[in-house]
Formats: sequence, C-alpha cells, structure tokens
Amino acid sequence: MEKPNRRGLLMMAAAAGATLAMPRYLLAAAGKGTDAGFGNDLAAVRAAIEKQRPEAVKRLQNWIALPSIAAENRNMKEGCQLMIDLLKEAGFQTAKIMPTDGQPGVFATFDAGAKRTVGMYFMYDVKQFDPSEWSSPPLEAAIVEKPSFGRVMIGRGATNQKGPEATFLAALHALRAAGRKPPVNIVLVAEGEEEIASPHFSQVVHQPDVLAALSKCREVFMPFASQTPQGGVQISLGAKGAVEIELVASTEKWGRGAKDDIHSSYKAELDSAVWRMVKALSTLVSEDGNDPAIDGWFDHVKPLTERQKQIIADNVASTNEADVKKLLGVQHWVRDLSYRDALERLASQPTVNIEGMYAGYTGPGGKTILPSKATAKLDLRLVPDQTAAEAEAKLKAHLAKRGYGDIEVKVTGGYDPTQTDESSSLIKASTAVYRHLGLRVSLSPRLAGSWPGCVFTGAPVNLPAGHFGTGHGSRAHAPDEYYVVESSNPTVHGMADATLSYVMHLYALAAV
Repeated sequence: MEKPNRRGLLMMAAAAGATLAMPRYLLAAAGKGTDAGFGNDLAAVRAAIEKQRPEAVKRLQNWIALPSIAAENRNMKEGCQLMIDLLKEAGFQTAKIMPTDGQPGVFATFDAGAKRTVGMYFMYDVKQFDPSEWSSPPLEAAIVEKPSFGRVMIGRGATNQKGPEATFLAALHALRAAGRKPPVNIVLVAEGEEEIASPHFSQVVHQPDVLAALSKCREVFMPFASQTPQGGVQISLGAKGAVEIELVASTEKWGRGAKDDIHSSYKAELDSAVWRMVKALSTLVSEDGNDPAIDGWFDHVKPLTERQKQIIADNVASTNEADVKKLLGVQHWVRDLSYRDALERLASQPTVNIEGMYAGYTGPGGKTILPSKATAKLDLRLVPDQTAAEAEAKLKAHLAKRGYGDIEVKVTGGYDPTQTDESSSLIKASTAVYRHLGLRVSLSPRLAGSWPGCVFTGAPVNLPAGHFGTGHGSRAHAPDEYYVVESSNPTVHGMADATLSYVMHLYALAAV
C-alpha cells in the first residue's frame, strides 16, 4: 500500500475545499460548476480504484503472461485479440482488427456522449527476452519488493507499455464502477509492430474510417510511466525518428572470396566478408564512432531553437547530474562533455548505432573458419527535418559511392521525427494535472527515443501527439523490466494513484 502521506496528497481532490485543490476549469469539466461536486466525484472514483485494485493488478499480470513479439512472429494473433478484449471490457463499444501487410492493428471507439473527443495510441507488442538473464521469470509478472520504490511488478512489457496502458484501462473501469462516464469520447488505435519500428502502422491510421474518427480529435496521447525515481515528470515536446536496418555482406553477392565458409588458412589468398562489413561500417561514422559521417546526413538537420536551448538549461539547473548518471549507469558523457552540452547533443543530434553484429562462429572455443557472410543491425535516430526515406536513400548512396554497393540494405521499419507545440491542448492539460498533483514538471525538446507519433502529427492527421501518465517503471528492453505497483516512495505514484491521474487527465482534456 502507498504511504499515507502520498495518499493524503491525492485525496486533496476530495476535500471540502475542492475549488482550492483543483484548477477551475477541471471543476467546470465535471459539469457541476465551481461550487460543488468534483471533489466528491473524484472521491467516488478513488474508492472504486481501491476496490478494483486486485483485479487491475491481475489484469496486467495476465497481459504480461501473453507476450506478442513481432520480431519473432510470436503470439501476434492472440495478442491482437487480447487487446480487443481488454478494450471492450473497459467500455469501448467498438474494437476491431485492422489488417496490414504485416501484423494487425486495432481500431476502437468509446462514445461517452461527450462534447470533446480524444485520440489515443496503444501498442500490444513487446521486446524479445532471454529468461536466463532475469532474476524473476519475465512472463510470471511477479510482484517483489524493490528498495526505494516498494512493490514492483517484474515482467516483459511491465513498463513498456502494458503497465501504463493497463493503468489507463483501470481508470475507465473505475469511472464505470463509480457510475460515471468518461468526460470525453475516445478514438484509439493500437499496433503490434512498435518494437520493430512500426513498418505498417500508417496503414491502420490512414484507413478512411480511422481518419474520419481522428478528425474529431484535437490531440493524441499515449499512456506513459513518466515519473523519475525522484518523483518529477518531464513532458517531451516531440521524439526522434528511427530507421531500423539490417546490413548483409556476403562473398557470393560481392563476387569475391569463397562462396561458402572455408578453412581460415585460406585467408592469405581470399577476401573476407566480415572484414568488408567492418570496413564499410567504419565509413558511416567519425573516427571515434560518435558522429554520423554518411554523405549529406546533416543537410536537413534543424538546429535547436533558443527556446529549446533554454528548456535544456532549465533541466540542467533543476536536476542532479549524479542522480541521472546513477540511474542510467553512465560513467562519462561522450567526449567528456558537460551535462548541458550532453543534453543538447541528446536532443539535437541524429545517430548511427550498431545494435548488434554476427558472423561465423561465436560458440565456445575456436573454430578456424573464414566466414562467407556478415550481418550488422543498425538503428538510425533522426531529428527534424530529416525523414526516414531520406535516411535510407543517403545510406545506400554513401555505401555505393565507396564501392560497397553489394552490401544489402534491408530496412525493417522506421518513421520520421515528431514535434508538438508547448501551447497545444495536450501539453496544457498534462501540465495542469501534473502541477495539481504537486509534481515537479519540466519540459524536454524531444525524446531521444522514438515512437510513431509522426503518423499523428504529420499529414493527413495533423494533431499534437505525446505522452501522459504518472507512476514509474524502468529497464524497458532490458532484463528485470519493472513497473511500480504499490509505492513506498512518497514522491512516486503507485498503480492506484496513477490510475486516478488518468481520470484527472481526461477531465482536463475535456475542458482545455
């Protein structure tokens, strides 16, 4: 259970002086004016959240137990159907499968008879995992004590993104149990390929019926566990784009060396596909590996504005660099930059990263072979005004110009960067709720990570898009991924408090 001081903060909304606890427009959004009611409304919803806490936790555990992994084509049909079932159980009147050229998406609507309609984005897929690397089986969703946080759920997808999404669905369940409808209608689109860079998500969103539904919205948001271990939240005004690529160098396509693996003694007279890959990769970056060196890569990179630089300066002034390094396990920033310069670089610089490489024999002992094939997996992070299509074309041209045109470039997914104005309805509503809850709020020019928000911010949808949510989780994509369920940290929300924050956010969006 959360500590009493944390609960006391959140029960402010149920106090008799509700007009002092809640921003005026949030009270108006309840439909009862500024003199009555909204505090009582939240008290009833909070009571429902507490009563439904066990089933909300169990719902998340059941979801984690079914991993949908697009990269392995694992449980995709089952995961899509479970997504539909979860939405319908939460009150969505319609939820249907949306076929694509890859894995299916979902389109759902919740008509609450409200004046305002809000767009939402979900994902039902998760990253791959190796159970041997975990302290707790990744599909058991065990709840364990974690120092400084309380009781956390460990499992693949716990924080990215099933935990936050299940918490939002718990908010809809609680509203219904309290006898209230959501203050907004909801248009929701979900995909099962986010973890492979969303190669077909636009096929879902660009369907005529989906576009027609989204045309009624003023924003799109994704549930997110936004709190740091210190309890603050950061609102990102965009995200980098991403392109996931597989490079393959083979002696057969090159037309040199042996067509198959051969004894390594022949290296003296034969070319190597592996060394060819290494040499080709080295041309993509600067000598220290930290700056992209692909021809024309920075042609359309938009510099940070003075406002964005000020946002970063404000973050530096209000955060402890040592805490950040400890959380991330960082020893030194690249080139021993100052904290501010490192953050500016994080927000403004595109990257060329090698996710992994494999070739030949990698088992125990040695195996003296000359491999005929080498593969490298890359991700390219993009900033405004780069595009995924431009990045792919420039990479191919760069390799060809240097005589590496035989190296196959397989783009497995990707999308453009995204940007949302801080004066948008989404950012205003999110900021108001966070501040009401007593959380320290900061802005960020953009996430260094990526999500397919450009499908919403770009044509033909053209809506602000971003994230909202309290609570904390970490180790996404890594072993022992976790999500805080019951917080012992007075500055960090557990699942129940995070559920209430989503209710508040819907009211804020209804009014802003």
